[in-house]
Amino acid sequence: MVTTSDWLHQTVLVAEPTSASRARDFVCLHLAEHSLLYLVEDIRLVVSELATNAMVHARTPFTVTLSADDRTVLLAVRDGSTTVPVKAGPQVTDMRGRGLLLVEQLSLAWGASTAADGSKSVWASFATRSRPGAWPAAGPQ
Repeated sequence: MVTTSDWLHQTVLVAEPTSASRARDFVCLHLAEHSLLYLVEDIRLVVSELATNAMVHARTPFTVTLSADDRTVLLAVRDGSTTVPVKAGPQVTDMRGRGLLLVEQLSLAWGASTAADGSKSVWASFATRSRPGAWPAAGPQ
């Protein structure tokens, strides 16, 4: 995933229950710092889902990266697992399996990739309002 950023922030979190909350706080802090408050709720929900997936499925420390260019904010969660997530088709009565559906609905685009070092990244992009009339990018370039 190669991207040219206007800004970039990262944090490394351990695989424990409080880390989802820390990931949400991290996102809120930096979106506010960059005057992107209108994106807070959607990105908070997405980072919560991706952090929870990293904790439950990878069970490794994970890195949350938040970056932006003039048209998009990119959120990525990298963990130590090589297993790429698959969007489920849950039944109405299922208690799990809706997370990536939420990610898909709230983001402009999302995807996952594995790196040569064996880590996996799941990313989601969000359109900014910084360039009126510009069509937002579909994902990391």
